[in-house]
Amino acid sequence: MFDIGFTELLLIGVVALLVLGPERLPGAVRTAGLWIGRIKRSFSTIKAEVEREIGADEIRRQLHNEQILDLEREMKAMKQSANAPLSSLLDPTPTSEAAPKAETGTSTSQDKSPRP
Repeated sequence: MFDIGFTELLLIGVVALLVLGPERLPGAVRTAGLWIGRIKRSFSTIKAEVEREIGADEIRRQLHNEQILDLEREMKAMKQSANAPLSSLLDPTPTSEAAPKAETGTSTSQDKSPRP
């Protein structure tokens, strides 16, 4: 975390022993340990909360994108349903032309039979 080696820790311990003395050093180490633990816990709580918020934002973004896609699908379906009657009005297939084309087709085996 802070990239502190063994020699630096040993130097800090010797200075603390000289400054505080052997009587107050265990209490000071215990207090420092408690404070460090509280700081670590608060940082981990903040980290978890930020990750949860980021995840919630991502989920909201995905839901928003899905809603947009659903709206686009509905819009395409509505366009198709609206354009279907219009296209049949604009491009009517003449039924009178379709019937003669069917009659002028190739003869089948039924047509080859003699007629009385």
